[in-house]
Amino acid sequence: MDWIQSLLFNDASVAHTVILYAFVIAVGVALGKLKFFGVSLGVTFVLFVGLIAGHFGFSAEKNILHFVQEFGLILFIYSIGLQVGPSFFSSFKRGGLTLNMLAVGIVILNIAVALVIYFMNQGSVSMPMMVGILSGAVTNTPGLGAAQQTLSQLRFDGSITEVPEIALGYAAAYPLGVIGIIASMLVIRAIFKVKLDKENQQIEEENQSSQLVPHVVTYQVENKLIVGKTLDDLTQLIDRNFVVSRIKHNDEVIIPNSDTILEEGDLLLVVLSLQDESALEAFIGRPVEMNWEAIQAPVVSRRILVTRPEINGRKIGSLRLRMGYRLNATRVNRAGVDLLANPNLELQIGDRLTVVGRIEDINRLAEKLGNSTKRLHEPNMVTLFVGIFLGIILGSIPIAIPGMSVPMKLGLAGGPLVVAILLGRFGHKIHLVTYTSTGASLMLREVGICLFLASVGISAGGEFVNTIMSGGLVWVWWGFLITVIPLLVIGIIARAHYKINYCSIMGLLSGACTDPPALAYGNKVSGNDAPSVAYSTVYPLTMFLRVLSAQLLILLFY
Repeated sequence: MDWIQSLLFNDASVAHTVILYAFVIAVGVALGKLKFFGVSLGVTFVLFVGLIAGHFGFSAEKNILHFVQEFGLILFIYSIGLQVGPSFFSSFKRGGLTLNMLAVGIVILNIAVALVIYFMNQGSVSMPMMVGILSGAVTNTPGLGAAQQTLSQLRFDGSITEVPEIALGYAAAYPLGVIGIIASMLVIRAIFKVKLDKENQQIEEENQSSQLVPHVVTYQVENKLIVGKTLDDLTQLIDRNFVVSRIKHNDEVIIPNSDTILEEGDLLLVVLSLQDESALEAFIGRPVEMNWEAIQAPVVSRRILVTRPEINGRKIGSLRLRMGYRLNATRVNRAGVDLLANPNLELQIGDRLTVVGRIEDINRLAEKLGNSTKRLHEPNMVTLFVGIFLGIILGSIPIAIPGMSVPMKLGLAGGPLVVAILLGRFGHKIHLVTYTSTGASLMLREVGICLFLASVGISAGGEFVNTIMSGGLVWVWWGFLITVIPLLVIGIIARAHYKINYCSIMGLLSGACTDPPALAYGNKVSGNDAPSVAYSTVYPLTMFLRVLSAQLLILLFY
C-alpha cells in the first residue's frame, strides 16, 4: 500500500501533483454548478476546494505550484483579452461612453471604500490583505492574480504571511460579493419602484427604432432628375451609406453595377440605415411593397462564411464583387451583429457576408472566401503563443512613476491582457487570425482559471482556518461594504440622473464587477438581452482597470 501513500502525500511526485489538481478542479467545478437561491458561484468553488485540500495537508512542490498558477493566469487573462478586444474601443461610442464612465465611477468608489477601511484599520490589516478583500468583493479573479504577481515581483519570501493572506481575503469576501451585487439590484428596483413590464416595453421600442440595424426598403424611381443617371451618379448625389442590392427593370431583375442607368419606374431594393430612409425617398421616389422572393429570377441571396486567412483584413471594396463576380454585398454579420457592407469595411475571419447574384457567381466567391465551417474549428496556435510571447515582454518592461519605490510593471497579468486586446482589435491588420470558436475560447479560459484558482487555494489552505477564525468575519463585512456602497451610489445616479433602463443598470452593475453569476440573474429577471449588452459594453474597460488598480495599490501603499 506504499504506492497509495506516495501517490497521495509525496509532494515531489508528478503523479501526486496531477491527481491533486484533478481532484480539486473536478470537485470544485461540480460544486460550482449547485445553486443557492437561484445563484451559483461557478468555477470559484475550485478555490474553496483547494483551500480545504491545503488545510488537510495536501500540497505540491512549491515551484510547480508557482508555475501552474502563473501559466493558468496567463491563459485566462489572454483569452479574456482576445474576447473583449474587438469591442474594447467601440464600447466608448454613443451611449456606451455614459455606461463606461459610470463603471469607472464604481471602480473608483470601490478603491476609495477599500482605502478608507484600510487606513481606519491600518494596524490590523495589510495592503495585500485589503487588495485580496477588494478583489473578492468585486468578484474579480484577474485582479487577484495581478496583485499576487506584483507581490512576487517585489521578491517576497514565501514564508511571509501577506502572500497567502491575499488569497484568504479574496475567499472570505467573494461569496457575499456576489450576493451584494444582486442585493444592490433589488434595492435600486425598490427605491425607484421599477416595473419590469414597462422597462421591457421601453427596450422593445428602442430596438424597433434603432438607427444602426441594416434596413431593407424597395423604392420606385419617380424623380425625373435622376432618370438617365448611373448608379454611381446616384451615390454621389446622395451622401449616405446605402447599397442597391437588386433592380427590377420592366420584368427583368438585374444585379446593378456603378454603370447601371436608372429609368423611370424601376424598382430598387436598397439596404440602408433606418435614419437614411426619408433622404433616399426624397431623392428616388416613394417606397413600395415588393415580395422579391416571389419573382422568378436567376438572382438569389446567400451568406458566405469568411474563413481564408488571406482575406483577413481586406476591405470589401478590394474584392471587386460587381466587376469580377457580378455580385452585390449587402450586409456583414459579425459576432451576431449585422453591419452595412460598406466598401471600406475590413473583413475578418468568421464574418458572414451576405451577397446577391446568380448562384454560380456566388459559388465562385464562396470558393475564394473559404466558406468552410470546419476551418473555423481549427485552433490558431501561432496567434496564441505570439500574443503570450509579446504580452510577457510588454509586462516585463519597467515603468518608472514618481513616488514609487520600484518601477511599475504590467506583469504576467497586465501585459498579456493589453496585447490580447490589441490583437483582438487590430490583429487582422498584420494578418494574424485572432478568431477562436466559442467552444475553444471558453475551454482555454476555463482551464486557465481552474489551474490558477486551484494553485492559489492549495498554497494558501494551510493557514485558512486559523486566519478566518482570527479575523475572517470582519473581512466578510468589509468586503460587503466595498461591494454595496459603490453599486448603490452609481446605480441611483444612473437611474435618477441619466434615466437608464433598469435592465441595462443590472448589466452595468454586473459588468463593473465582472461577475457572470450576477449577469445570469439579471438576464433571468429581465427576460431580454439588455443586461448582456450593457455588461459587454463596460466589461473590457472595467477588466483592464481592475487588473491595473490591484497592482497600483500594492506598489503605492505597501
